[in-house]
Amino acid sequence: VALKRMLNFNVPPVKNSTGEPVWKVLIYDRFGQDIISPLLSVKELRDMGITLHLLLHSDRDAIPDVPAVYFVMPTEENIDRMCQDLRNQLYESYYLNFISAISRSKLEDIANAAIGANAVTQVAKVFDQYLNFITLEDDMFVLCNQNKELVSYRAINRPDITDTEMETIMDTIVDSLFCFFVTLGAIPIIRCSRGTAAEMVAVKLDKKLRENLRDARNSLFTGDTLGAGQFSFQRPLLVLVDRNIDLATPLHHTWTYQALVHDVLDFHLNRVNLEESTGTESSPAGARPKKKNKKSYDLTASDKFWQKHKGSPFPEVAESVQQELESYRAQEDEVKRLKSIMGIEGEDEGAISMLSDNTAKLTSAVSSLPELLEKKRLIDLHTNVATAVLEHIKSRKLDVYFEYEEKIMSKSTLDKSLLDMISDPDAGTPEDKMRLFLIYYISSAQAPSEIDLEQYKKALMDAGCNLAPLSYIKQWKAFTKMASAPTSYGNTTPKPLGLFSRVMNTGSQFVMEGVKNLVLKQQNLPVTRILDNLMEMKSNPETDDYRYFDPKMLRGSDSSVPRNKNPFQEAIVFVVGGGNYIEYQNLVDYIK
Repeated sequence: VALKRMLNFNVPPVKNSTGEPVWKVLIYDRFGQDIISPLLSVKELRDMGITLHLLLHSDRDAIPDVPAVYFVMPTEENIDRMCQDLRNQLYESYYLNFISAISRSKLEDIANAAIGANAVTQVAKVFDQYLNFITLEDDMFVLCNQNKELVSYRAINRPDITDTEMETIMDTIVDSLFCFFVTLGAIPIIRCSRGTAAEMVAVKLDKKLRENLRDARNSLFTGDTLGAGQFSFQRPLLVLVDRNIDLATPLHHTWTYQALVHDVLDFHLNRVNLEESTGTESSPAGARPKKKNKKSYDLTASDKFWQKHKGSPFPEVAESVQQELESYRAQEDEVKRLKSIMGIEGEDEGAISMLSDNTAKLTSAVSSLPELLEKKRLIDLHTNVATAVLEHIKSRKLDVYFEYEEKIMSKSTLDKSLLDMISDPDAGTPEDKMRLFLIYYISSAQAPSEIDLEQYKKALMDAGCNLAPLSYIKQWKAFTKMASAPTSYGNTTPKPLGLFSRVMNTGSQFVMEGVKNLVLKQQNLPVTRILDNLMEMKSNPETDDYRYFDPKMLRGSDSSVPRNKNPFQEAIVFVVGGGNYIEYQNLVDYIK
């Protein structure tokens, strides 16, 4: 909604206006591109009057009779380039939108350039949009994509980090979270664990919200904000969790569709890039090997299959794709029939002879054909994506890893030794083996003896693993000293439903032979448990000493005693150091 308002020159778009939109150019930097692309398709941009969308730092031709909407970060080089655009008189008028708030001095730079270029009247509006975060789902956002290594787990937990670097990282995180709440139009109540990076974020965010509220004239949280209607009287809870409370989950192999796509394929900002295998036909000797086709697919909110199945266990997904395919095949003749009614098969006479008797048929054909073709497109998309995932599962035995790790994490008895898993040359990549061993190391109540550890290390080395992560986790475990309590993951393990026989006897697309049909049992991961305690106001040693911040309270009382005794209706969970799709899915299931 905020983006659409911006593209409409910062006035809310009117619903019923039939008029043409004003044609305009959109100019963004990489940050702006990352924010817009998961939310608005090229078609939606065109509907809003955007005829061209260009990167700020590309060579752009002057289009003197068109307004330009800029959506960029307020960085030095961006500002310089905008000033240059003013001097070169590229566009008719300029609507400058900054993703994050621009400083006074940089505003003055633009003003000076505008005066120098005699273009003051052409700069129509300058806005701080406070949109410095990326929304990937209706209920999920990430901070950034371009410089994500700046705020990554590694950046925050580097042993050699300086105080100033840490400040910069925290400010970056806080800026994005602040933007998020400005866009929501709500002031949260903040809870966080003590003595962690999450606490630093909480303190800074509380201060920033407080300062903004105190400046009543310029407060961003008064009056007609977009989100004012969403949270009418109840404020949301913001839970800031530190990644260090649970390092096993992000290493865990997964079994649900979206999390698998993210784990094994190249999946960023809701777009998955696949290399198409071009069959096995051998190229003539000496010829260059065929280039693999790269295909990219967008997995979006409008994709019904994705929305329905992104949280399902993979076997269910394969089955559903298969069912969709069969139901489409049943309709394929219908598509052919509609096409022939519409004369699309190159029969000109057919097209001419469509007179009165065919108009009724034609109307229905016009309405149902696009729908069927869209259905076909989605089926093809998911057939390709699921097949690519399945290849990984089979070649790396990911079902075995998933099941084995679940057993380790829930402290069940193991059916084969860890050493065998690591030494099995057919099971998984070196990285898979390392992940498995780290989970074992993190989850074990007492660390393995030196003798055992040496044996594991040798096996890992032989498997081609890099041992650097292990030495980090070793220090981490010695340092956190809390490994016994919080790593309870419930004591449920996935139940195999027997192998896929039922689905797979009908000449399916998916050869699932030998892949375990595992179903998930709902159990709350640590992040979800923490949220549950804090939302429902349950007393629990895990969360009882979490700090409590209320930016609306006048004096910053630092109590862990919540003022508010009622359970919360809305919550935002943010993991400092990076959440993941497993936890996202777990939270979604918890809410259901």
